Amino acid sequence: MRLLVTESLNPGVILGKAIFNEQGNILLGEGITLTEKMINRLMVLNIRFVYIVDEQTADIIPSEPISDQLRMDTFKAIESVFTQLQSDNKLKTKIVVEKAAARFTELVRNITAELKNNKELFTLLGDLFTYDNEIFSHSLNVTLYSLALGIELKLDEKQLELLGIGAIFHDIGKMIVPEDILRKPGKLTESEFEQVKNHSEYGFMLLKDIHTISLHVAHCAYQHHERIDGLGYPRGIKGNEIHQLAKIISVADVFDAVTSHRVYRKAMLPSEGLEVLYAGAGSQFEVGIVEAFRRAVAIYPNGLTVQLNDGRKGVISGQNIRLGDRPIVRILEEFNHTLNQTYELNLKDYPQLMIVQCANA
Repeated sequence: MRLLVTESLNPGVILGKAIFNEQGNILLGEGITLTEKMINRLMVLNIRFVYIVDEQTADIIPSEPISDQLRMDTFKAIESVFTQLQSDNKLKTKIVVEKAAARFTELVRNITAELKNNKELFTLLGDLFTYDNEIFSHSLNVTLYSLALGIELKLDEKQLELLGIGAIFHDIGKMIVPEDILRKPGKLTESEFEQVKNHSEYGFMLLKDIHTISLHVAHCAYQHHERIDGLGYPRGIKGNEIHQLAKIISVADVFDAVTSHRVYRKAMLPSEGLEVLYAGAGSQFEVGIVEAFRRAVAIYPNGLTVQLNDGRKGVISGQNIRLGDRPIVRILEEFNHTLNQTYELNLKDYPQLMIVQCANA
């Protein structure tokens, strides 16, 4: 299959992988021939990438970080709990979070088990799901990225459990921020931005006194916007003052934020998101965590069309374990000529070659 940007699609292409809504129902099934109306609908739904059937890449199969069923179960649990927390009933809020702790613990354990059993590099770019609420989907994605990172960093089972629950709850304080501010399509005013920033403290205050929630989890909500140079918020703490789990979640949080569609901007490609992390490595983020992210996550997902610095063009056909930015490329074009016989080029064996462009991005 080939992975293409939705807005670059032409009517008549065949969908290679089904697209689901947040309830897990199929919106468009695998094998459907896309019409102009369908393509326009996908763009409205903010489905930025789709897999299409392509003869030259028929054997390239996208990997799944976790099963579709576990993904939907986790999303629904987050949606249910967070929606209930929008109530003004403080007693009810405490009860909801206490009950959620056990369910989230079970889901985190299942996600961790599936991620450990998956021998492929982690990627979310090709996952064709559409969600109405960015906070719910962001909480799910940050949980997946954080656990993939935690596994790469060799955290033990208890630490992974706390990390996963902390990631699920990291933005829980946003349920107290007015929804019209969270969904505002334009630039926030200074006052509105201050209200959004308060979500870290709101989350901490909500979680810290609940006996079924570890204080480590509460600090993940409190500190995931802190930066090691002390220029983060809410307290401006730095270095080792920041909880290690919060440092991991902060990297996952930023990467998912910049690589996900938002009403006020387009999503970056994973390679661009990695550049954002590297730009902040050593100042905003721990270098070791950013390096672990590069090893754990497929920066160029299978099926993505790319161009090399020597002009050759091709499609990502495979990954090298622990080298997320040095994939295997199936060369389809060289010297401006389409090849009748393609060949594979493993970038780990050619350090002088670099991916300089993702076509149709």
